[in-house]
Amino acid sequence: QVQLVESGGGLVQAGGSLRLSCAASGSAFSINAIGWYRQTPGKQRSLVAIINFIGGPTYADSVKGRFTISRDNAKKTVYLQMNSLKPEDTAVYYCYMAGQWGQGTQVTVSS
Repeated sequence: QVQLVESGGGLVQAGGSLRLSCAASGSAFSINAIGWYRQTPGKQRSLVAIINFIGGPTYADSVKGRFTISRDNAKKTVYLQMNSLKPEDTAVYYCYMAGQWGQGTQVTVSS
């Protein structure tokens, strides 16, 4: 059973940075792709970034050049470094792996 726990969210001014972490339990971490998604009230959850088991990333167009996804297989943790944050990045951020979602972490960017 995979469990995912996100951390690192918070309140930041526009132009600032945050780093989100997602710690996973379970033995299949190193062979799975892991994604970060975000959701705002009334909207569907959307992909922000995903990283495959060899570390190849894919980003949503809206975050390219600003966000970086990375993983540490030894620590079973995936990170999302978010720079040059904008108010429209405000959302609950979730990580996803192997059919499981974390509980989410709130990111709020003030203008």
